[in-house]
Amino acid sequence: MKFIFPKNYCFKYKLLGFIDYTTAILDCIIGFVLYFILSIFIQALTTRIYIFIVIFFPLVLFSVFGLGRENFISVIFYMYKFVKAPKTYLYKKNVG
Repeated sequence: MKFIFPKNYCFKYKLLGFIDYTTAILDCIIGFVLYFILSIFIQALTTRIYIFIVIFFPLVLFSVFGLGRENFISVIFYMYKFVKAPKTYLYKKNVG
């Protein structure tokens, strides 16, 4: 059986089949930094865990489900490129 993949198809490896590795690594880094910051300011472990879950859980859900099957990093990258050069995406060059 032969499979035909279009040239614009981008194959990405995913962790457990639903989140790509770059997004998972970014989520882990953000989680460690957030927990470290919370451990500096809050001494009670249960309060620290509750606040961590309230802040970090929506980020993880957004990373897993994404926007239109795009990962978190790609969306931020596209938004940055648009802010940097909006005319590139808003205007189409008419040839001939």
